[in-house]
Amino acid sequence: MADTGWREELDGWLEPFVTALGHEKRRLWAPVYVRGLLGQGERKSLQPMASRLGLCGHDQLHHFVTSAIWDDAPLRRLLIEKADALVGGPDAVLVVDDTALPKQGRHSVGVSRQYCGALGKRANCQVLVSLTLASGEVPVPVGLQLFLPETWAADPTRCARAGVPEERRRALAKTDLALGEIDRVLAAGARFGCVLADAGYGVSAAFRQGLSERGLVWAVGIPRVQNVYSPEVGLHWPRAATGRPRKHPVPSEDPVAAETMLANALWRRVNWRRGTKGPLVAEFAALRVRPAEGEQLRNGRHPHLVERSG
Repeated sequence: MADTGWREELDGWLEPFVTALGHEKRRLWAPVYVRGLLGQGERKSLQPMASRLGLCGHDQLHHFVTSAIWDDAPLRRLLIEKADALVGGPDAVLVVDDTALPKQGRHSVGVSRQYCGALGKRANCQVLVSLTLASGEVPVPVGLQLFLPETWAADPTRCARAGVPEERRRALAKTDLALGEIDRVLAAGARFGCVLADAGYGVSAAFRQGLSERGLVWAVGIPRVQNVYSPEVGLHWPRAATGRPRKHPVPSEDPVAAETMLANALWRRVNWRRGTKGPLVAEFAALRVRPAEGEQLRNGRHPHLVERSG
């Protein structure tokens, strides 16, 4: 496609979003900034982008990026509407995941030494909670929320210097951010049949319960050491010969690690699609279990939680 061709197509796609910006200067410079981000060249800082775009300087782009806080809610709603029109429906899925941005220095908001999925190890980076609406092999991003580590939330001076709004200067778990983004996506009318997440989110009982409380069908990863019970587990009240009566019931069986429960399961090899390096194939097995994650009992064990989906 000719250089002008892709620019015209991009400007056409951006038009409803630009209109929603309202402010004249923002409507003028938003498409220019997006062109710079999507254009050639690895460096996406303002000066190199301005040079590649043929601008006399980068001051106007800098003002666009650093201007006063503005309400992005109309843009987010519009994005979800567009995404839903493309891939939304009962067969679509909403994928919750992390997006990590490796960073040098310490001044970018939320940058810290933490696990970076892009590098597969702990590194200096920003981490964002991302939501993607997908159908088949077509994914469309619909949500992105910056994770603020405790080291940032505990340093109001650093937050103020970086421009973090006061109401955001608190450490929230990624799972809480994800549930908040899910609420926003639902309120905007996105349609999907299931929520998916890896074990980074599935390990949280509160996150899974939050999905169930919202009436959502979900499938999430858990660590192999997650303790579980069989579906037949119950709670009973053993009678002690002496001492005070129990205040809490106890499980009728001992919990075991999920990998132990699956050891004798019937595994099946499944090829679900082709990847960039060939077919994506793995072994799958399915068992119904109850997670051992209730309030800790006197013996250190946990009763089962009743979860409607999983």
